[in-house]
Amino acid sequence: METAERTAPAARPASRPAMSAAERQVREDLAAAYRLVALYGMDDSIYTHISARVPGTEDQFLINPFGMLFRDITASSLVKIDLDGNIVEPGEWDVNPAGFTIHSAVHAARHDAACVLHTHTVAGVAVSSLAGGLHPCNQWALQFHNRVTYHAFEGIALDHAERERLVADLGPTSRALILRNHGLVTLGRTVSEAFILMHNLERACRVQVAIQSTGQAVNPVPEEVCELTAQQYASGDTNRLAAVPTDPYAREWRALLQRLEPASTASFRD
Repeated sequence: METAERTAPAARPASRPAMSAAERQVREDLAAAYRLVALYGMDDSIYTHISARVPGTEDQFLINPFGMLFRDITASSLVKIDLDGNIVEPGEWDVNPAGFTIHSAVHAARHDAACVLHTHTVAGVAVSSLAGGLHPCNQWALQFHNRVTYHAFEGIALDHAERERLVADLGPTSRALILRNHGLVTLGRTVSEAFILMHNLERACRVQVAIQSTGQAVNPVPEEVCELTAQQYASGDTNRLAAVPTDPYAREWRALLQRLEPASTASFRD
């Protein structure tokens, strides 16, 4: 196996058309999401993907250059493609065919999905391989109570015919999809929402695997409390202070971005 260079070359065409401020912001958020996925150990070598719709379009989205490590993704290295798989602004990189299959299907069917995030983590694949799937056994899991859908494994996602079945299984409102024997998918109206949903779904899976490894009985949560907790997450109550922020994910996203900045020189004693 070849050893990757520490800093991969940027997938930047020789001449790129001017972009809007909105696209620039989405690019920066998407690049941050890639780096956070790597930071939290949710990447899988050069595989899995995060995509974001290009603002002002219905048929174009940004995705990672295939072969670049997530830790090295930058706003300018992202590849812009359309729903037919055509690279809109050609450069030196192509995209993962399986990534195109999954992400083009979701973006084409769910216009509310500004960002789609897909992972193959050990815990996520483990739970996706269990007959019972995700259990309502911890607080993170309750965010997805009766709100996660499942899609049967059909092999590596290279067959475009699978897209119709994947979209049907996803449904019109779900923001979390478990790909059986494969991994996890989350959808967000923003990049921050897709990432935070995935972060919570991943932790829910890790806790479930840890619980099941003990062989002990699980403390049951009443159905009404499961539903209440899911509604609290959906309404933004978990981020409530004096009032619900305009974006209930903004507070946590700002904090997460600090993980990507140089460490502060200020001492905790200052």
